[in-house]
Amino acid sequence: MVQPIASMFVAWSGVCGQLPANRRCGSGKAETWTSMRRPPSWWSGGIRGGSVATRRSFSSWRMGESLDAPGSDASTPGRGLTRRQVLAQVLAATAGAVVGAPLLSSRASAPAAVAAPKLAGAVRGAAWEQVPLGTNNTLFDLDFSGVDPQHGWLVGTRGLVLETTDGGTTWKPRTFRDLEKDEELEVRFEMVHFWQDEGWVIGKPATMLHTADGGRNWLRVPLSPKLPGAPARITALGKDKAELVTTAGAVYLTENGGRNWRAQVRETIDATLNRTISSGVTGSSYYTGSIVSVQRDVNGNYVAVSSRGNFFLSWTPGNEFWVPHARASARRISGLGFVRGDVRNGLWETIHGGGLGFTKPGPDLNSTDMIDFQMVDAKTGGYGILDVASADEQRMWAAVGGGNMFRSDDGGKTWRRDPLVQRVGGNLYRIKFYGPERGFVLGANGILLKYNPDHV
Repeated sequence: MVQPIASMFVAWSGVCGQLPANRRCGSGKAETWTSMRRPPSWWSGGIRGGSVATRRSFSSWRMGESLDAPGSDASTPGRGLTRRQVLAQVLAATAGAVVGAPLLSSRASAPAAVAAPKLAGAVRGAAWEQVPLGTNNTLFDLDFSGVDPQHGWLVGTRGLVLETTDGGTTWKPRTFRDLEKDEELEVRFEMVHFWQDEGWVIGKPATMLHTADGGRNWLRVPLSPKLPGAPARITALGKDKAELVTTAGAVYLTENGGRNWRAQVRETIDATLNRTISSGVTGSSYYTGSIVSVQRDVNGNYVAVSSRGNFFLSWTPGNEFWVPHARASARRISGLGFVRGDVRNGLWETIHGGGLGFTKPGPDLNSTDMIDFQMVDAKTGGYGILDVASADEQRMWAAVGGGNMFRSDDGGKTWRRDPLVQRVGGNLYRIKFYGPERGFVLGANGILLKYNPDHV
């Protein structure tokens, strides 16, 4: 029986220290929040092996298999045939003329480790291949160990945790021992990140886990109920070192595996906007107290979008506050990020209705002046763009509503739809590249696509 989680408390100074647990911290330096004690020695981390049930389904039938009824003799002249037998002969006769892959069912279960076929309906030369996972859960994130790039973890809704040891070709289900089965099914794991063998996982309701050995053992890190907002992004930075951002804009740093966390900003975004409401940032008066699409570049700079898309914010290391930025378009912002993961390459922005724009390299994130985005014609037909990522300086990909992928071969100036990625059974939400030769796309209904650079 799993014991109760170790208790936590938050030590606040100034105004924050006086607020009850159900109140939001407005202003005043949030110095530290500290774990009173580490989970006891009996609380050994780890994972339980899982399995995925298999079943015979219509998807196992292949073109060319005989469907003749048992005992029938279709070659005998004048032999009486039933309608079912006639239909069977027609199918069998035409099967040899059809060239195609096995019919795939999006709901078909898969064994614990299976090889990845090409996309259903795709032709030779597809840049993305679908990896069957045997789940219909929405996938949120994946990452690989810095020690062994073939060893990775994937997380999603309803407690989904998968592990690969072959670079993402096959995946096996896993569970965390520090979470009860019923509890784990209620958690939506949203992010996993590794530095060498140091890994962190966060989810909602507020959940955090840490491994120091590549995932062989996982330890639950208790979170205080007074934490401003919910965990939004975790970044592994070194041995026992990580940076956490919450949906309220709180930024914390730990250097001892999560026992203590030091605040990096002086106040939450709510308090910042209360001070800057007269600055003329469009939409700030409608701020709902949370941020989405939190992105971090290689230098520790952050950008995030207000939950309603009215404006966006930025934070750079050493600053005590987030800086709000008015949106340049009349349409609301749906996504924001760094070009090739570095502000020195510029920012990309997506707006409702399929708009896509880029800044010039090196925009000033600390300036209160409007940051200009040059819009490009992505020709999405009104479908929204859900994510943008770069394989290299020229090749870029965009996940577009309706399960489509758009590509650019000139650094984002022009775009075209990839006809080989369509009808995959759900929206594609996130694109991740690990260098120019390795990439993945994550989506709804258990959709995972793997990049094939040889077919680009």
